Amino acid sequence: MQDRAYIGRQPIMDLQQKIVAYELYFRHSAEATTAVFEDSLQACNRVLVNTINDMGTQWLLGDKQAFLNISEEMLHSELLELLPPAKTVLELETGIAPSPAVLERCQFLRRRGYRLAFKDRGVSLVGSPLVDHADYAKIDMQAYTVDEAARRFLEYQTLDIIVVAEKVEERAQYEACKIIGFPLIQGFYFARTQTFTAKVINPAFSAVLDLLNMISRDADIRDIENGFKRDAALSFKLLRYINSVGFGLSCEIQSLRHAITIIGTKQLYRWLTLLMITAGEKSASPALMKTCITRGRLTELLGEGYFDKPGRDNLFVAGVFSMLDLLLEMPMERVLEKVDLPETIQDALLHRQGIYGPFLQLAEACENQDSAQLMLLADSLQIDPNKVNDSHIAALAWVEALGV
Repeated sequence: MQDRAYIGRQPIMDLQQKIVAYELYFRHSAEATTAVFEDSLQACNRVLVNTINDMGTQWLLGDKQAFLNISEEMLHSELLELLPPAKTVLELETGIAPSPAVLERCQFLRRRGYRLAFKDRGVSLVGSPLVDHADYAKIDMQAYTVDEAARRFLEYQTLDIIVVAEKVEERAQYEACKIIGFPLIQGFYFARTQTFTAKVINPAFSAVLDLLNMISRDADIRDIENGFKRDAALSFKLLRYINSVGFGLSCEIQSLRHAITIIGTKQLYRWLTLLMITAGEKSASPALMKTCITRGRLTELLGEGYFDKPGRDNLFVAGVFSMLDLLLEMPMERVLEKVDLPETIQDALLHRQGIYGPFLQLAEACENQDSAQLMLLADSLQIDPNKVNDSHIAALAWVEALGV
């Protein structure tokens, strides 16, 4: 239905894995399988207006650029001009031989300060009139071998265009893109679970310092809990520490707040002080951290109306920890050996089953823009798709507000 709008967001990073932009995907119906608008201009405009109103430009842009995926039809919508030009990149879905009207509109928008991006999906943009209006060229890494992508990258180097490697889905592709020299990289590699060899991750130095300052000021336990929620590594280390044999607990830890209450502020402060030694340069990729925190918050929000506060806390943990196998580069079974989580959370993490499993699956469907799976799960959980959309936007906004 046209009154349902879905949004997807994928980070675009530099070679240091620092997020410099987001690509935003809009769909006007649950049946749409791509982010391209194929229906009327009225439908396009409705989605754009509703999404901007729901998100607000502060969330949409923040301190990052926004790549807005649009059709030729939406290109001509005056509503695009509501977006701040300095932060907006219009990513146009079009052929390499566009109409004069498209070229004229591109020229007009660039004069207004908007930047334009075009996709290379196996056919070079070199020689196309689009090149005269392009600020970015995006090379589809699924359309080329590594050697072919390297040659195409060199072709674009002769032009005044920033080249982005997109659809980077495997570690080998990511490493190849770094060697080739792509300045910007985008793809599901940073949002999809993969298994590698063991690795230690460390929390951000600033997150540890903020928590130490909170405890020094006798901050409310709710603020301390939120401080942990900002950093998945911190949450993991706290639960692993408090569930260790040496701690001597006689009861199962049910939530982050429960763990903080059990450990007490004095011992927590000492533990955080020691943790500062390991914090800093080797913290996890900002893109991965942001993805898993967003997933945790979305899973928690989807459980509203079904679970009490402890249950929703468990949903948050399940969502965040569902990417720990990627962050730690080890199988989930080994991750769970390091922290004693309730069986209900383990069922969700290992098998996407149990009382929390369907909510985690629904969050992943939102993240992966899988409309068919989204509708199937929403229906089985009797959740209005509009609530799913609202929860997704709220989760994204919440993570932006955390400043992670």
